[in-house]
Amino acid sequence: MKQRLVVKITTLLHSVPLVRNLARKKFVARFVLGLFKSRNVQFCEVAQHLNDGVKLASNETRIQDFFREADLDYVALAVLLVGLLPGMGKLRLCIDRTEWDFGRCQVNILLVTVGRGDCHWPLCWELLDNRSGNSGTADRTALLDFCLRVLGPDRVGLVVGDREFVGHAWFKYLKDKGILFVMRLPKHHLLTDPQGRRHAVADWGLRPGQCRQLPVCQVDGVWGGAQVTALAGGEYLFLFGTANPAFLGQFYRKRWTIEACFQNLKGRGFALRATHLRCRDKLKKLVGLVSLAYALCVSVGTRLHEKVQPIPQKNNGYKRASFGRHGLNALRQYTRPGRSTDPVFTANMNAVFRWIINQLTHYKATKIVG
Repeated sequence: MKQRLVVKITTLLHSVPLVRNLARKKFVARFVLGLFKSRNVQFCEVAQHLNDGVKLASNETRIQDFFREADLDYVALAVLLVGLLPGMGKLRLCIDRTEWDFGRCQVNILLVTVGRGDCHWPLCWELLDNRSGNSGTADRTALLDFCLRVLGPDRVGLVVGDREFVGHAWFKYLKDKGILFVMRLPKHHLLTDPQGRRHAVADWGLRPGQCRQLPVCQVDGVWGGAQVTALAGGEYLFLFGTANPAFLGQFYRKRWTIEACFQNLKGRGFALRATHLRCRDKLKKLVGLVSLAYALCVSVGTRLHEKVQPIPQKNNGYKRASFGRHGLNALRQYTRPGRSTDPVFTANMNAVFRWIINQLTHYKATKIVG
């Protein structure tokens, strides 16, 4: 069953030129499978599951050679990641930054996720070299330009971001591109009403739970709409954007998907922050392979939930597991010895991978990629 899964992932990789030759594709498939099995990005852990026919030291050497010598086509990887999404239509982009320290090495990643509904995973990312400082407008616009190149402007339905992503140049870029956006602003940010009066949201005297909307206002020299909700402790949910002002809060709540994505990449999913890599080029490759593994987990889990094995619900109505965990559990089960004797389980997993391959083929056939 383990070899069968390697073949299926390799078949997916045949659809895009992620790496140059068949040997590299098989390596990527085995490395992704090693991530499923180990749930850890450290090379010594992944090597335990890479190739059972060679010594462990040889597996580690092969991993090190790949990260030192191989080139990933990140446009092709983005095409693959988008192709794994179910259905067509508009997509939501969430932008955020995450960081952690490994000794004196500071890892600072600016990342954009793509998806719809609960299906969300990384699309593009960049490692910043600014000692864990905030991203700049040039960093953000470069990532959004990459997204538009892959998706085309007609597929971006909304861009959501947190308080770091503010400023005239950034808002003007999004508006000039015709992209609807919702950004949370710091509470000290000022807005200007249509009469030219400037306001600080703290001066409105809103009590916790109260909300005020301004259908038309200006922030950082860009016109849009705002929604301000008073929170406990003197905080405010101050939202600004070009989307419908009545739904800014509803749209902003979708931002939780990128936080869930970070949790699965860095911690409870694949322990990305446990890596000892310091080279930014190698780290960028590792984020790419972990993103592919996570996208496969969510895609498999979503399809199983919808067509084969629904995720049980708790008493409070929430699912007992996320789509990502549901898919990861199934993929780990698929590689366990003896599962080949369960024809129903095998048939279901084969059907899921056929659907994924057909989905990716259909996406490429529509020629949406710009």
